[in-house]
This record gives sequence, structure tokens and C-alpha cells, in this order.
Amino acid sequence: MYIVAVESHFDAAHYLRGYQGKCENLHGHRYRVAVKLSSKELDSVGLACDFGDVKSALKPILARYDHSLLNDVPPFNKINPSAENIARTIYEEIKPEIGGASLKAVTVWESPESSAEYTED
Repeated sequence: MYIVAVESHFDAAHYLRGYQGKCENLHGHRYRVAVKLSSKELDSVGLACDFGDVKSALKPILARYDHSLLNDVPPFNKINPSAENIARTIYEEIKPEIGGASLKAVTVWESPESSAEYTED
């Protein structure tokens, strides 16, 4: 099994509704996002997937969130923009755009030490 990943980032502010602590206050992060794909076989060129295709699919998704207040951007106007919910949302948005390899997981880091990953497994 081959596992490949594409990473990108976006900058945004958010706050967590109903949270008791510092994160209930407006604050920002440079979110790091990794999209992981798997494939049992390689194509005729020797690729599990084309990194450029994955980057092209991810770019417009992250552009909607970049330099925004996530709480104002659907679906986060209705659900908390936690790293967990961001990972699941990106997973659901990019899944129909991925061809060839299978989408395995999306990981979102709020800081170098803290991340959440969503997978359907």
C-alpha cells in the first residue's frame, strides 16, 4: 500500500462557542492541513496520484477559509470551528475531487504540537 500526502496551510481566526477557557475568546492560527491518500498500485508513470491534482483540489477549499473569521463561514456558522470539525469538513469537501488514489485522512494542526485527524476508517 502506498500512502502519499499533500500539505498546505491557511490563516484564520475563530472562537469556540460554549467552551469554558481561553479558546472561547477570538484568536487566530496558521492552520496546517495534510491530505493523505492511499493506493495499492502505481500508474504507468509510477505515481499513486499526481500531487498537482491534489493541490489543485485543495487550494479553492482552503481559499474560502484563509484570512477569515471561521465562525462566519459555513458550516462553521452553525458548528464550532474546532480542528476536528475543520478536518472532517475538508475531508468531505475534497473527497469528490480526488481521482485515482483513495482519500485516507485529513489532518489539521492548530499549532506545531496539536492536531486532529479525520478518516472514515
